[in-house]
Amino acid sequence: MMPQRQPLAIHHYGRPAGQASALLLVHGLTDAGTAWPDLVTRWGGGFHIVAPDLRGHGESPRFMPEELPRCPEIMRDDLLDIIRACGEAVVIVGHSLGGNLALSIASEHPELVRALVLEDPARPMYDAPLSVFAEENLAFVDSMDTAEKRHAAIVRMQQETPWSLTELVAWAECKPKVDRDYLRQGLGLLPCYVEETYQTLTVPTLLVIPDPAPMSPQRDAITNALVRWAVIEGAGHCVRRDRPEAYYSAVEAFLADALA
Repeated sequence: MMPQRQPLAIHHYGRPAGQASALLLVHGLTDAGTAWPDLVTRWGGGFHIVAPDLRGHGESPRFMPEELPRCPEIMRDDLLDIIRACGEAVVIVGHSLGGNLALSIASEHPELVRALVLEDPARPMYDAPLSVFAEENLAFVDSMDTAEKRHAAIVRMQQETPWSLTELVAWAECKPKVDRDYLRQGLGLLPCYVEETYQTLTVPTLLVIPDPAPMSPQRDAITNALVRWAVIEGAGHCVRRDRPEAYYSAVEAFLADALA
């Protein structure tokens, strides 16, 4: 019998629980629940924001050795526990890996989701062996394992990106906190069959994607009227950091309709 999962570290922002709708933020690979500072500042007045560190990230527990073969499923189950503890259906905003997890939850448990926002969600599409992707991410997080290295990365990113300093600092501080065993042995995504999954969604959904967007589903293959698109030119994979005003404008207009 597998030991009981230890609960995640969860960051709460904005209005108190029960006084506003719950908004669940699900971060991407190597980030954490603390890596949404500008969004929290902007939306904290209107939501009770719940931002967990996914297992193997931030201050959350590491994966046990016997859990490594099924990390994506465990991450999904962690999120389901959090949503059910909220006592209400939630708005989910997911980025990359977080988008993959959120899409699976909305597809399989629509009663738990009021609306879904997916920022360039990850999809299984590896051109190289997964071990290569793992090594790339191990090198990436190890490149920021000291305060001096993180400072250098922030200075470089200030020159190369339009990201705000608050976003850059939060982004950098997450990196040394990632579970290395997870990166070596546990990477993977839930098997959402992307176009088919979007076709069957029964919750209002917004896809926020860059242009080009190699991980995006084929738009002409999705006729589900509940699925909307926001294609943000000039953005990369981290749309909300690259083009924040365009991101917030699109998402806020969507939520105004979806939650009316």
